[in-house]
Order: sequence, then structure tokens, then C-alpha cells
Amino acid sequence: MDSIRNNQNQLSPKNVVLGVQFLFVAFGATVLVPLLVGIDPAVALFTAGIGTLLFHLITKGMVPVFLGSSFAFIAPIIESTRLYGLPGTFSGIIAVGVVYTIVSALVKLRGLTFVERLFPATVVGPVIMIIGLSLASSAVDMAKTNWVIASCSLIAAIVVVIFAKGMIKLIPIFVGIVVGYIVGLVMGVIDFTPIKEASWLGLPAFTAPQFSWGAITYMIPVAIAPIIEHVGDMYAIGGVAEKNFIEKPGLHRTLLGDGIASSLAGCFGGVPNTTYSEVTGAISLTKITNPFILRISAITAIVFSLIGKVSGFLKTIPQSVLGGIMLLLFGLIASIGIKTLIDSKTDMSKTRNQVIVSIVLTVGIGGAVVSWGKFSLAGIGLAAVVGILLNLILPGESKQVHVEG
Repeated sequence: MDSIRNNQNQLSPKNVVLGVQFLFVAFGATVLVPLLVGIDPAVALFTAGIGTLLFHLITKGMVPVFLGSSFAFIAPIIESTRLYGLPGTFSGIIAVGVVYTIVSALVKLRGLTFVERLFPATVVGPVIMIIGLSLASSAVDMAKTNWVIASCSLIAAIVVVIFAKGMIKLIPIFVGIVVGYIVGLVMGVIDFTPIKEASWLGLPAFTAPQFSWGAITYMIPVAIAPIIEHVGDMYAIGGVAEKNFIEKPGLHRTLLGDGIASSLAGCFGGVPNTTYSEVTGAISLTKITNPFILRISAITAIVFSLIGKVSGFLKTIPQSVLGGIMLLLFGLIASIGIKTLIDSKTDMSKTRNQVIVSIVLTVGIGGAVVSWGKFSLAGIGLAAVVGILLNLILPGESKQVHVEG
């Protein structure tokens, strides 16, 4: 038995190829988020790799996951950057990781039901919808810089999502970017200057965080939806690997690993991390559940982040390509919010549920702001806080989020 385990954990050519394959599945989504929010994609690759290795260390190397850039924070990072600057926003990202750590402690002390009752579907569903819809206009603005390229990227991603099979079905974003890039080449709109100016080897463009109470209070409530998503992901990967990771190594450890990885990303000037469902899908297809393979993926991501030409190439992707992908991506995020309400069997004929959902949506999409001196709470964060308070104050009980993946 020990010899089999040792063979599984060898840095063999086969294991390296498998590790690179799983990174390929996560690559498009991991670099898309920093490109959209104005961060060096090499930083995201570096923090994803380091974060994944930290996660495996904290969870005793038991859980086969790869941590990549979280889509849930695209809109909050863009808005927070506008309000508080990018360095200030990174302090908010560090705080998000602290929230994960606090929830991890609560799960350890009180169990999962405590978290589920605090964040029911009537709160989480509309918050996820706001995350998807709040940047719809930005997606259109980016796409209209060249509708031909944007349409080709969008159509390619849709075709993969609906008709593709096997591993290809897991990388619609990557395929959409490749197709859009090729169309851009044919149309002669690609500017290769970033590739020419980039060095072959070098550290990513790290940015130091600056303390900002405004950014911290703005970003913290956004962590609600990814935390619920994390629980569902742990059930999902546990089902694929036929192991109960909620019990061993424990949900408190996986939440802690995700949180520390996200805080570390903020320290380096990266985006928050999350467990990637695409990689879980790839594991389900290949039946490869060895966590060591995912650690190879993490190391490969770090190596890629140190190759300057890779970052330079990613920066040549036209805005219209990203806009086309965003048209699908943000809509899909919003639809997940709707699915959350459906899966939990939330009765929307009940006035209580209608009130909570409607106020969360209008506060979040309407851009409401609450201020006390220099302190302010707005957008998605304010909507999440309002939803939690309404759920606690209004009579009756909301359905819990379905988190079994």
C-alpha cells in the first residue's frame, strides 16, 4: 500500500502531464479575472499556485482542489478600485480572507447549520444575482469596441458550453478567448507591443496593499456568496473522490485554507481565490483524484507566472474578446443566483421572501450607499448586510441554501 502511495506522489513525466492538464482547465478563468480588473495576470497565476499549495498544507494534502481567481469579486474589485484605489482594495481582499477564517472557527465551534441559518437562500440567491448583473453595462461597453470579435468569442463559448463533450466542455472561457484572439489576428487589431517589451524571466508586478477602512467594509460582505459556494464545492469534490471532506480533514480546515490563500493573494496584489468547479469536473471525467497532481498544477502556475512573455501575451488580448466572454459570464453568475433560490425550493409566493429578495436586489443594483463620517457601505456589500438583517428580523424562516453540490 505504501509503495502505491509513493508511486502516486512521484514527480514522474505522467504526473507532470496530468498536472499541466488540470492547470489548462483552470487557466482561462484564472487569468480572465485579473485582466478584467486591471491586475497583472502573472500575479494571479503566482497567488493561485502559492494559495493552492497552502490550501493543501492546511488540509493535510487530502483534498484534490486547485484554487483560482474568484469571479464573485470582479464587480466588487472594480467598484472598490474606483472608490478607494487598487492598493486600498487589496486590504479589503486581505479582510475577505479573515472573514473566511472567522467562519472557519464558527464552523469548528457551532457546526455547519449555524452558517446555513445565517445565510439562507433568500439572501445568498439575490446577492449572487447582483454580483452577475452589476457589471452588465461594463461587459457591453467592452464588447462594443469590436462587435465582430466579441460575437465570435461569445458564440464559441456558448457552443462549447452547450455542445462540447469531455475536457473541452470544461474550458468554454479558454476556447472563447482563443477564437476571439484568432479573429483579432485576422482583422489585424492585435497589438504585440506588450510581448516585445516583456522579459523572458522576471517576477510578476506585485502591488503592496494600503490600509483602507472603506475598502475593507465594502469587500467583507461580498464573502458571503463564495463561502456558500465553497461548501457546495467541498460536497461536490467529496462526491467525485468518494470521500467525506466535510468531516475529514473538516470543513473548518478547507475554509481556513481558502481564507489564508485569499489573504495572501491580497498581500501580493492578487485577487481572492476559490476552489475551481471546472477542475472538479475534470477530476470527475478523468477519475484522477490524487491531490499530488493538483500540487503539480500549482507549481506549474507559479512557473508560468515567472515567464514574462506569458504575461505579455495575455495583455495583448483585445478588450472586445474579454467583453464577449463577460456577456456570457456575468449572465451565468446571475443565473446561479436564480438556481440557488430554485434548488432550495424557496417559496416566492410568500410575502416575507418577496420582501427580502426585492430589497436586496434594489439596494444592490440601485447603488444605495450608507455613510457615517468616513465610513460607508454600498453596492453588493450593503445589499448582503441588509438581506442578513431582514432575514433575522422578519417573522418566519427562510429555506437554507442547497450546498450538496
